Amino acid sequence: MRLLVVGADRVDAGKTTFAAGLIRSLDATGFKPRAGNDYWFDHDDYRTAIDAGRLYGKDAKRLVEAAAIDEPPEAINPIHRLWRPAPDGDTFLGPGNRTFVLDRAGDEFVLNEHADVPESALATLSLDDAITVGTLDDLNRITRERYLPLLDELADRIRRTDPAVVESYGDVARPLRGLAVDRVAVVEPARARIYDGDRFDNACAVTSGSPGEGTLEERVGEVTDLLDPLATVALPPLTKPERNDPDAIAERYAPAYEALV
Repeated sequence: MRLLVVGADRVDAGKTTFAAGLIRSLDATGFKPRAGNDYWFDHDDYRTAIDAGRLYGKDAKRLVEAAAIDEPPEAINPIHRLWRPAPDGDTFLGPGNRTFVLDRAGDEFVLNEHADVPESALATLSLDDAITVGTLDDLNRITRERYLPLLDELADRIRRTDPAVVESYGDVARPLRGLAVDRVAVVEPARARIYDGDRFDNACAVTSGSPGEGTLEERVGEVTDLLDPLATVALPPLTKPERNDPDAIAERYAPAYEALV
């Protein structure tokens, strides 16, 4: 059984909380194909990883901890992006108020040659041999050459894993193309909508996509506009201790997980 968790909101939809409880409920393995964090807004998470000479985010870490597997976050999250604010709107890639600084792609790094790389990253990451990109065309080429093989490799691992829970990023509908899933949970504050996996994938295929982070990506809202959910389930608010406890999430969100599976 393969389940996909996506968010209806670009930020703070509750995907990772929902996915962590689902992983614990099903004794599943979680996967986060692509992730990112911000040097400013997620500075504590950035420092936790960078002080160890690594680049990963709290979402992948939470999924690994929920599954109680002896793997680092990087094993389930092959591509991680570091952003930083761009208050003057001088962005190489981003929504206009932040810019891409660098990516971890497997065990390699890809640097934006226009970005101001934090001194802490320069000091602790192995960036001497990093790939540099200066245009969107450069990044798209590296995506084809380096990123897509990593995502294909992860998709193969997911196909061999049962049960598997895949969490998307932002409000992107398909984090991995060509990976069939049984059910999709579209999560947002206060509710989860459940969709058939094949129908959700077909709806992704007929949407035109919108300019995303270096590629064309279908947004969740564009896809769900074409579909009726199999079920809509209310999600209760959680306290901070509950959000940090996969067992507590599994208990509070049990009706949604039952509807999903």
